Order: sequence, then C-alpha cells, then structure tokens
Amino acid sequence: MDTVKRPEKRPDRRAERSRRTREKAVQAARELFVEQGYGATSLQQVADRAGLAVQTLYFVFGNKRTLFKDVVDTSIAGDAEPVATLDREWFRAACAAPTAAEQLRAHVRGTGEILARVAPITPMIAAAAATDPQIAAEWPDGPDPRFTVHQAAARALVGKPGAHPGVSADGAADVLFGLLSPELYLLLVQERGWSADRWEEWCYATLAAQLVEPV
Repeated sequence: MDTVKRPEKRPDRRAERSRRTREKAVQAARELFVEQGYGATSLQQVADRAGLAVQTLYFVFGNKRTLFKDVVDTSIAGDAEPVATLDREWFRAACAAPTAAEQLRAHVRGTGEILARVAPITPMIAAAAATDPQIAAEWPDGPDPRFTVHQAAARALVGKPGAHPGVSADGAADVLFGLLSPELYLLLVQERGWSADRWEEWCYATLAAQLVEPV
C-alpha cells in the first residue's frame, strides 16, 4: 500500500514573533515599574526600553493595566503559560512526596523560586493598587491566593509519615503562609543580604521544627 507522505509541520513563525514581542514588553515593563513605579511609567517608555513601537504595545496589550497584570502573572508563574500554581508540576510533585520532610523541602524550594521573582515587585503592586481602583479590583476581597496554595500544601503534608502529630492542617497553613512571605523574603535577602540558599536552608529548618516530627 502506498503511503502518503504528509508535509512536516512548520514552526508558526508569526506566533513565535508574537511570543518574543510579549516577553520583551513584559520584561521592560517589569524593570521600569520596579525602578520608577507604575504611575510614573508610560507605555512609550516601555516601548523604548523594549525596542518596540508603542503602537505594538497598544495592539498586544490594549492598555497599561493589562500589561501590568501580565507582569504580575508572569512573575508569579515564571512563564506566560496560563497554569495556576496548584497545577504547576513543581507543586504537584512536592505534594506527591512520600514524607512530610521531603514535601516541605520541595515546597520551600519551589516557593523560594517564586518569591525571588515576586518579592521585588510586591511594593510596586501595593502602590499601584493604592492609586488605581481598577488595578485594586484585580485582587478582590477574599482568600489570599498565596494562602490558598500554602493551605493545599499543608493539607497534603499533615497526613504524611513524619508530620508533627500536634499540628493541624490549619496551623501548618498559617505557619507556611507567615514564614514564606514576600515581606520576610525581602527583609532577609534584599535588606540583610542573605543568599537565596541561606534563606532556603533557614526557612526549611525553622518550618521543620514546627511541622516535622523530631527524629
């Protein structure tokens, strides 16, 4: 039987150019928002920093608020993929770890990678939300998404071998939420000059003392 040779699928060059354009704009916007604040940054400045035409930014993002949201979202995720933290591979793998100690180690490491991206822009987010009601509306009243992630991790952790028997899921979630915060990360890493490795080791040891059964 003759086989029909199908043409190889060619890369979508237009999609790739669009992705690179978006990445350049988001990176430039992040730098400028951190350097001089959201309110003081114009789309023209972002375009100049990114080496793009300002019309391109309007076409891709529509307005500065949408660009701001992309900056925040990609800082949290580490990429532009629309995948929530709870569905990220690192988080699922951490929750699947066989012991409480192994999960805690993986959770601290994964959270640290997020905080390295998010903590520097946390003051900028707060300032932008305080001056722009439409940005503030992006973070409506309700459970903090960061707490939701730590709560899910805590529920998985307390049922595993090696979990401290005296700690509930709610108590573990509170401890994770409090210690693995962007504010404390900034204080120790940015202000006190700790390395990311030192922060990780300290957080793990401090949390293990509370959440993992002593050996």
